[in-house]
Amino acid sequence: MGGLAAAITLRKVGIDVTVYEQAPQFLRVGAGIQMLPNSSRVLRGMGILDRLRNVSFEPYSHLNRVWDTGEVKRELPMPEDLYGAPFLCMHRADLHEALCSALPPEVIKLNKKLTGLDHDGSQVDVSFADGTRATHDAVVGADGVHSLVRSIIVGKDAPLHKGRIAYRAVFEASRMPGEIAPSRTKWWGIDRHIVIYYTTPDRSHLYFVTSVPEPADWVTAESWSSKGDVKELRAAYEGFHPEVQMVLDACPDCHKWAILEREPLPHWSDGRVVLLGDACHPMTPYMAQGAATSIEDAAVLARCVEATDGEDLDRAFRDYEANRKPRTSRIQAISSANTWMSGGNDDPSWLYGYDAWNVPLAVADASHATASVG
Repeated sequence: MGGLAAAITLRKVGIDVTVYEQAPQFLRVGAGIQMLPNSSRVLRGMGILDRLRNVSFEPYSHLNRVWDTGEVKRELPMPEDLYGAPFLCMHRADLHEALCSALPPEVIKLNKKLTGLDHDGSQVDVSFADGTRATHDAVVGADGVHSLVRSIIVGKDAPLHKGRIAYRAVFEASRMPGEIAPSRTKWWGIDRHIVIYYTTPDRSHLYFVTSVPEPADWVTAESWSSKGDVKELRAAYEGFHPEVQMVLDACPDCHKWAILEREPLPHWSDGRVVLLGDACHPMTPYMAQGAATSIEDAAVLARCVEATDGEDLDRAFRDYEANRKPRTSRIQAISSANTWMSGGNDDPSWLYGYDAWNVPLAVADASHATASVG
């Protein structure tokens, strides 16, 4: 998501781009995704928001309920005029296809698994598993939580698995005897939770994702294709509200993956190589901000490149980090704690009202300190 978003925004400021993807083809992986106003605002600027509206569900609210009684802990109605952009829930593949539609097909190169990267300050050489090589003026590493680019420019590290896993599934709503709430609902249990929402405008499909404790030795690899056991899933949510039980009883199968984290990195760039999205600030899914912050990254990165007229990419990349790191580190910490919107009356406008296209930019000095500019 982040790599495609960066390609779109950089092209908008006159930069030629090539997207390298290790998969031989794009598949419709079964998962939902939330685009809250801070990210849908960026999608509008990319020119793909209207396309996404046609395939997305617009929840009434950001709803938080107690696991068994259904008591409302906090509800935030999310009309479009609240933050100037819509709240959309959709299938990940529909977002992926919309991002791809904003790029010429020849820009995307499939079956290109990165194996190495060399940079001398003026250009970057990249090599791939198929034996091919390419040279570019700069590289944006948007290669996820297991980023090879990060390991090259920052050093090898291991993701943190804190003993929690997630089950997820997308399925037809007609399998249920009733309907779920017209909101994006998070059911808060004592040591686990489940988030449920529709993914289509006609409410024909829905999605859920969970977080449950599991021994840390279960798996350390993040995989979107590992199958889960539906019986184990249902047992994990025994005693939850009847609406949750209805969803899980109707679920035909599910996937299961480890929830991985990393601490904020000391730096995001090295000369003409820079990181974006999960490669530099992977976070838990508890605030629905993983893909969203990578999409924000893309807009700010393009603005920083444009501010130097594309002539000083080293400086642009440092400025990009100076602008993004404080915000993403804050989101990482809150998401890791899993406290967002669990109660209270804290103002969420700092998160959802953020405008990556127009927020004042900061500049980084030689010591990476920052100063705001208009």
